[in-house]
Amino acid sequence: MSKTTGTALITGASTGIGAVYADRLAHRGLNLVLVARDVARMQTLAERLRHETGVAIEIIPADLTSDADVAKVEQRLAAGDITLLVNNAGMSLDGSVLENGPVELARIIALNVTAPTRLAAASAKAFVAKGEGAIVNIASVLALAPEMFDGVYSGTKAFLLNLSQALSAQLSDKGVYTQAVLPGATRTEIWERSGKDVDAFPEGFVMDVDDLVDAALVGFDRREAVTIPPLADESQFTAMQQARLAMGPNLSKSAVADRYAKVAA
Repeated sequence: MSKTTGTALITGASTGIGAVYADRLAHRGLNLVLVARDVARMQTLAERLRHETGVAIEIIPADLTSDADVAKVEQRLAAGDITLLVNNAGMSLDGSVLENGPVELARIIALNVTAPTRLAAASAKAFVAKGEGAIVNIASVLALAPEMFDGVYSGTKAFLLNLSQALSAQLSDKGVYTQAVLPGATRTEIWERSGKDVDAFPEGFVMDVDDLVDAALVGFDRREAVTIPPLADESQFTAMQQARLAMGPNLSKSAVADRYAKVAA
C-alpha cells in the first residue's frame, strides 16, 4: 500500500465503510478528521489508529441532518488543510414511501443528499483554490437499478452519482479528482438500522466491508471516475455510459420528436 501525505475528512466515520476508510487511509499516512454522531466509537477508533500509525486524528461530533452541524464541517473544510473528502454518511429507510412520513423522508434527503452536496461544494471550492484535492462520494449500485428496492434510497444515491460525474467533468482540469463509489449490498450496520436482515440475502450477495473499501481504493489509485467493486464485466458499465453520452445531443431540441407529433386530422 502506497504511503502519502495530507488530511482526509471522513463522514460517517464511526463504523462500517467510514471506519474502514479511516483505517486504510491512516495506514497510508494521511492525517484524519473523523465526523459522526457516535463520539465514543470515534475515540476508540482514533486511539487505535494513532497507536498503529502515528497520524494526527481530529474528531468532530456532528449530526449531518442538522444545518448547524453541516455548517461546522463546511467551516472545517474551508480551513484549507484537507486534501481528501470521503462523503460516506448515509441512511436507508425502514420500509417504503408507504410506511414513512414527512419526517423520515426529510431526514434521509438531508443526510443522503443535502449534507454531501454541501460538503462536496465546500471542499471543491477549497481544492480549486489550491489546485489539488479529491472527493469520494459513496453512492450505491442501486443508482443504476432503481426498480430493485425502495426508490427513495436509490434516488438519493443516483443523485450522488450524477453529482460526482458532473464534478468530475467540471473540476478535473482544475486539479480536483472526483470518484463515485457504487457498493452493492455490503455488510454494515445500515441494514439493522433500517429494519432489514442482511443475512436473509442469498449466499454470495453481500460483500465484506473491508473488501469493498480495498477495492474502492484500487479504483481511487487508478483515478476512476466511477468504481463499482462487485461488477465483474466493466464493459457493461462502459456500454451504458457510451449509450448515455450518445443520446446527449438529442435530448434538447426546438421541435417535438416525430413520435410525439400530433396526428394530422
